[in-house]
Amino acid sequence: MADTGFIPKEKWGAFIEGLAAKAQVWVPCLDGDVVIFKPYSKDQTLCFERPANSPPKGVIFPQSDTLFAFNFSKDPENPQKVMVELEEKLDFPKTIIFGSRPCDAKGFLIYDRPYMQTDTPDPYYKGRREQTAIVTMSCQSTYAGCFCTAVGGGPADKEGSDVLITELDNGYFIEAITDKGKEILQQAAAESGAGHEAEALKKQEAVRARVKDPFCANGKPEISKDLFESDEFWEEELSKCVSCGACTYLCPTCYCFNITDETTFEKGERIRSWDGCMYNHFTLEASGHNPRPTKFQRFKNRVGHKFLFYPEKYNGVIACCGCGRCIRFCPMSVDISEIVSKLQKQTGSASNGK
Repeated sequence: MADTGFIPKEKWGAFIEGLAAKAQVWVPCLDGDVVIFKPYSKDQTLCFERPANSPPKGVIFPQSDTLFAFNFSKDPENPQKVMVELEEKLDFPKTIIFGSRPCDAKGFLIYDRPYMQTDTPDPYYKGRREQTAIVTMSCQSTYAGCFCTAVGGGPADKEGSDVLITELDNGYFIEAITDKGKEILQQAAAESGAGHEAEALKKQEAVRARVKDPFCANGKPEISKDLFESDEFWEEELSKCVSCGACTYLCPTCYCFNITDETTFEKGERIRSWDGCMYNHFTLEASGHNPRPTKFQRFKNRVGHKFLFYPEKYNGVIACCGCGRCIRFCPMSVDISEIVSKLQKQTGSASNGK
């Protein structure tokens, strides 16, 4: 059994401050009416009552990341020859993501496969990932659009977390899952967790029982490939989509990017920035040809990557954690779980689009 501890509510703030004294701690902060992850400071208003509007993926995979800087200089002995000097920084600080949800932690596992578990790991992602501990809080309620149990997760799922915290009536039950988590639990100077397990488990199971399962397939929806290839199906389902791309930016498992060189006369930076498959320019070629020119084709690719292509490559693992953000915050209320459910349940042929 994982190491456990208990922190009374009156010592909660001191626990977070203690962690912030030894590492860079990112916490969910109330900013107006939204909750976003920010570096911890005493003047921030922390919010653990609901999931953050955006996931903490930017802590390890920044929205804009300078890969390296470069400087041009002329060879003094041969002015026609230009030399290039590169400078990169791969020293990443010790970091803790505190207060994420189980779906957020599971999202990093989706990143790990293409960015770390390859013959050529990404040094920037790998460096930050290895320096980061993830302290997750189990959900105290269900939220609009969430369907984590339908894709193999849960409101108290431990996979991907180093620590799982469950809020109880008079304090917080802490479970250390990994060595990183045990180190954090040791720093917390927590009371013994014995005697609190049953209450924590009861709360966790009560929330899990309320999570919707739009697929009824035990986390592995079976998609009809005939229906998936039906243009008529996608045109009907995506008629209200405005291709704003919010679904990709708010998704804990979307990891596409673009690379640009920002230069002046003598120096510059190579920058990696988030990109999204819902944008018209995402597959636009230099010739002007775009193999996915319509929003229907782009959303089909988005769903296909999460529920067909990624599972085919990684032994059935679905690249969706069911957090529901793309549903809650879509301005046109496009529901990916509803669309996948239709792809699974309907039996019509591609010719009728049903």
